[in-house]
Amino acid sequence: MFKKAIVSAVLALSLTGGAAHAAGGAGYVKDYDFSFEGPFGTFDQMQLQRGLQVYTEVCSSCHGLKYVPLRTLADEGGPQLPEDQVRAYAEFYEVWDPLLYDGEGDFRPAIPSDNFPEVTSAGAPDLSMMAKARAGFHGPYGTGISQLINGMGGAEYIASLLAGYTGEEKEEAGAVLYENTAYPGGWISMSPPLWGDDVEYIDGSPTDVEDLAQDVAAFLMWTAEPKMMARKEAGFVGVVFLSVLSVLLYLTNKRLWAPVKARAKGMPAE
Repeated sequence: MFKKAIVSAVLALSLTGGAAHAAGGAGYVKDYDFSFEGPFGTFDQMQLQRGLQVYTEVCSSCHGLKYVPLRTLADEGGPQLPEDQVRAYAEFYEVWDPLLYDGEGDFRPAIPSDNFPEVTSAGAPDLSMMAKARAGFHGPYGTGISQLINGMGGAEYIASLLAGYTGEEKEEAGAVLYENTAYPGGWISMSPPLWGDDVEYIDGSPTDVEDLAQDVAAFLMWTAEPKMMARKEAGFVGVVFLSVLSVLLYLTNKRLWAPVKARAKGMPAE
């Protein structure tokens, strides 16, 4: 009876996860194979660097990363840019410094200790935590086990959204909407940001829409979870430690209770 209940529960959880995979919350979300998924997955450094390039050349004009410090681009487990490149990249942006000119404030070139600047002119959402905010693919609609093995799903949603434009348009209430197979409701006000060959990678990687979408989605996953690899390592060490501790506790318990069990059976203890 107990075994039958466990089998039924597992089947129910599997079906729940499958429904989330197919529906993606409301639209079609493709299950891309990202390197950082699974308990032992890691970020692909080159993919993060390519995603940073896509963000810089395509996305940064409308979307900011206000919660991401520029210095983290040099961190291990991330894009891991050399420090001189981080300084040069930081100067690409201007940030408001209220201490300049005797407190009157003015813009200055950013330095690594600054965060990516916030972009408010386009009215577009900040992308710092977008990959976690859109974690419905394997998150709330899935199961804990599915999320552990397949990832949170935010990167899949972002990649599917960027690659999900059909080319169809319509006008509604004075606004132009674009058909998108991943967006809830099927129509989105953001025009297609990627067209293919939008950037030129120095390593010669493919630059069609789907490849660009996966690269920038991976980068946005890193911005939302920069310490993901450290957490996975800590979790693995914790599991190993608890496993060893469980074995030691079992052996200790068996040795302590052996004389008692022997006396209960009327046999001499070894």
